[in-house]
Amino acid sequence: MQLGMIGLGRMGANMTKRLEQGGHEVMTYDPKVASTASTLAELRDQLDAPRAFWMMVPAGEITESTFQQLLDLAAPGDTIVDGGNSNFHDSQRRYAEAAPRGIHFVDVGVSGGIWGLEVGYCLMAGGDRDPVARIEPLLLTLAPENGYAHVGPSGAGHFVKMVHNGIEYGLMEAYAEGFDVMRGSEFDLDLHEIAGIWRYGSVVRSWLLELLHDAFEKDGSHLEAIQGYVEDSGEGRWTIAEAIAEDVPVPVITAALFARFASREDESFAAKVTAALRNEFGGHAVKSAEATKQ
Repeated sequence: MQLGMIGLGRMGANMTKRLEQGGHEVMTYDPKVASTASTLAELRDQLDAPRAFWMMVPAGEITESTFQQLLDLAAPGDTIVDGGNSNFHDSQRRYAEAAPRGIHFVDVGVSGGIWGLEVGYCLMAGGDRDPVARIEPLLLTLAPENGYAHVGPSGAGHFVKMVHNGIEYGLMEAYAEGFDVMRGSEFDLDLHEIAGIWRYGSVVRSWLLELLHDAFEKDGSHLEAIQGYVEDSGEGRWTIAEAIAEDVPVPVITAALFARFASREDESFAAKVTAALRNEFGGHAVKSAEATKQ
């Protein structure tokens, strides 16, 4: 099957390779890569109608700009796929904008990271049945066996991926806290070894644990070379916002997001307030900021 892949970053480039290895013909466009089409219009002209365009670009302004350009370039019957981490509300809006023009829009949540080229990508597709069925040969090539599903109507793919990433926040934070407790214990524990044995037979075994074991192997059990600064790309916030709208409690995901916020502070002002209050009401000693610097 033919496809126009837009965006050749870490994900898009590997997905393109996997599709080509699976026998598909993939035309590409990335303004930062000289060997691709020079414009989206040129990419369109390289494809036979009805065309399929796959956006694999950062969520937000770049996705919106690319989508609007494709709306003007595409013809009725063409399909635009968004495989990035877009907010599902934006995907529903884009579907509604494309439909009157006879252009199909499919949102696909993609999980697998840099390992997807080798082991495949878990894919969660949202949209109308016919356009999803049309691009299904691509989806089946990208996914490992049993790793793809058409999960629902427009927006459902990105909604499910959003919740997936929220769960990921909680899982990673639980591992992080547990290993931190072990690191600070009275025992001289080999965290690399423990992560290793937990991969076999343990109820907490997972792919994330395997990756942590690999990280310890590369960077040492105390991860000395890694700064404890953790960004978030939005999905955790969106998951919590939807949970609030649905009156669903998500304390673990919320705490995991707040832990990421805390990781970015050189010094917590909230902790200063708490220390000052303890000193004021109870006479508890405070540590001087100047003394700490020395």
